[in-house]
Amino acid sequence: MTNRSSETATNVPETLNAIRRWTAKAAVGALFMAAVLFGSAGTFRWTGAWWYLALIVGTQLLTGMLLYARQPELLAERSAVQQGSKTWDAPLATLMAIIGPVAMAVIAGLDVRYEWIGYVSRELALRALLVAAAGSLLGVWAMVTNAFFSSVIRIQEDRGHHVVSSGPYRLVRHPGYLGAILTTVATPYVLGSRWAVFAAWVTVAVILLRTWLEDRTLGAELPGYREYARRTRYRLFPWIW
Repeated sequence: MTNRSSETATNVPETLNAIRRWTAKAAVGALFMAAVLFGSAGTFRWTGAWWYLALIVGTQLLTGMLLYARQPELLAERSAVQQGSKTWDAPLATLMAIIGPVAMAVIAGLDVRYEWIGYVSRELALRALLVAAAGSLLGVWAMVTNAFFSSVIRIQEDRGHHVVSSGPYRLVRHPGYLGAILTTVATPYVLGSRWAVFAAWVTVAVILLRTWLEDRTLGAELPGYREYARRTRYRLFPWIW
């Protein structure tokens, strides 16, 4: 059996490279989103956008620190392009993680610039921020719990992929997607835009489709997943689905 400490020592350079890639991706992503938000709004005087950016940066920092402390190998998995992902997942992952959030940001920014629709109260925006933060924390919890939490759908045979049933996975089979749904639904109200709700619901539809496809893939290809699915009945929403 391979010694854990020697294996960790061997992987130190790769872990450091993964940290650099993760940090670079997080920084570029935050700067890009800031440019989209304030560029479309034409102003920096937008409280909701600053809240949203703080949530993004805070989530990335927390995720990076926890993964480095508990699942450093997952930094490499999530910070580089991986082989063996499902070809049909690439457009869905792009819609969910990039196009959906950018569409919400652009629509919300234009809404702020041109005052298209009714005002979102500060109280509603703060409540939405709490929901978005809860969704982000649920996603972080799922990621830290599951060493195979990947940004693409693939069976990670190279990493000894097996079923994870602890933490939030005791409640639903895809807690990361549930967290993404909570954050997505709340984001338009954090940004103060009722028009952006339409982009949010399209993004949620993509998340639901991706959940169903991933669940079916895991059931067919990951040993032990069907037994886990019988124990943990619900994919996303307890007592519903």
